[in-house]
Amino acid sequence: MLHPLLTAGALLATAPISVEITVYNANFALVKEVRQFTLQANRQELRVEDVAAQIDPTSVSFRSLTPDSPIEVYEQNYQYDLLSPTSILEKSVGKTIRLHQLLETGQVVTTEGVLLSSPTAVVNSGGGGYQTYNGLVLRTTDGRIILNPSGTIEVLEMPRGLISKPTLMWDVAAAKAGLHQVEVAYLTGEISWSAEYVMTLDPNDTKANFNGWVTLNNRSGATYENAKLKLIAGDVRRIMPAPRGGFGGGAPRMEMAKAADQFVEEGLFEYHMYTLQRPATVRNKETKQIALLGAEDVAVRKELIFEGQRSVWQGYGNTYRPGQGYATDPNVKVNIMVEMINSEKNGLGIPLPKGKVRVYKRDSSGSVQMVGEDLIDHTPREEKIRLYVGDAFDIVGERKRTDFKIISPRVVQETFEIRLRNRKRVAETVRVVEHAWAEWSILSETMPHKKTDSNTFEYLVTLQPDKEVVITYTVQTSWE
Repeated sequence: MLHPLLTAGALLATAPISVEITVYNANFALVKEVRQFTLQANRQELRVEDVAAQIDPTSVSFRSLTPDSPIEVYEQNYQYDLLSPTSILEKSVGKTIRLHQLLETGQVVTTEGVLLSSPTAVVNSGGGGYQTYNGLVLRTTDGRIILNPSGTIEVLEMPRGLISKPTLMWDVAAAKAGLHQVEVAYLTGEISWSAEYVMTLDPNDTKANFNGWVTLNNRSGATYENAKLKLIAGDVRRIMPAPRGGFGGGAPRMEMAKAADQFVEEGLFEYHMYTLQRPATVRNKETKQIALLGAEDVAVRKELIFEGQRSVWQGYGNTYRPGQGYATDPNVKVNIMVEMINSEKNGLGIPLPKGKVRVYKRDSSGSVQMVGEDLIDHTPREEKIRLYVGDAFDIVGERKRTDFKIISPRVVQETFEIRLRNRKRVAETVRVVEHAWAEWSILSETMPHKKTDSNTFEYLVTLQPDKEVVITYTVQTSWE
């Protein structure tokens, strides 16, 4: 006997006519399918079996697409009590089963009895492929009680209510008989996307090729055949329900797809949507990469920054970028930054979803080598992208306080010495970033500074090969 809703007359949907899947970068997706049923002009039951295993059943919507033929929905159910050895035994408690056991003599002994408790664990017991059912209690026909038996269990009757696939079911009434099209939509978890970028620098570090890829990871429990694929970039807020019981990033040698195969971007509310201009099949347990964008000869700028003080301000963590804010850790190395403008003039100019940027450069033999990577946040058009890709090998920096004076209870004077050495065979320019606090003023310095905000000032230093530059300054700080 079937589950009450799964009656013999229940209509089982065939494969969807069309599929659209909108994937959000927060590990969920909105699935929209057009299904077709031949309905009677009365009350009946419909079911769809091939839905995502990670479906949120509270998000399901059912809408008729057939004009002048409404469908009234009385009930909507989601059945997920799936068929398995464990679920069969759980639903067989109180029923008669048979236990087959292989003796050392080679004889098979069969014991029949009533299952009093289903197993809490099933472990392999070695020979013959038999298993031990820890927690199983069997009362035999002659009154014996058997605990945790080993062997093979035979179930004499299939329990009711078990299904082989997660199933959506509706109790509906159609106004007219005939062929009806309906739209079924629902949210599912365990499907995500991320953006991966590859920047390949030219020999002078002034131009770069910039390619973007979309990486889809589908663990939702369903395959979406020839789907219209849309991606939403932005921080969409969701009220998450209680939980229910790596890919490479594109090698520089890969060719970008033609423009017709790429994504078209448009604004949606306060977010951005990217629509693939061709159908795509997103298989369950698959990681897929699709070309997002490609630009050549993008203007970039490499910058060396020395920010050698430890700030008293904390809390910047992974959002820290050299030269933008206060250092949260001792930084005695010279940082390498690469920046570009996300503008149409620079060959880009579309909103870039957040993701990882890998930076490459060709060596003297022409082979591509990775020189660093960084993460970018969602970046609107016409905004600057700054990548912290690593620390310089041959540019050395040192910073120390050489003098400290208390002028009054709320006024101090400090002198700092910064040494920069260039061990390269070419000249380099380093931006030295310093931070002050409260009310401050520079009393003396060996080169002029530039104030960039209320707590930051900088020195721009040109280092000749194998030369050292020493910067000394005295700052007076006062506070209320």
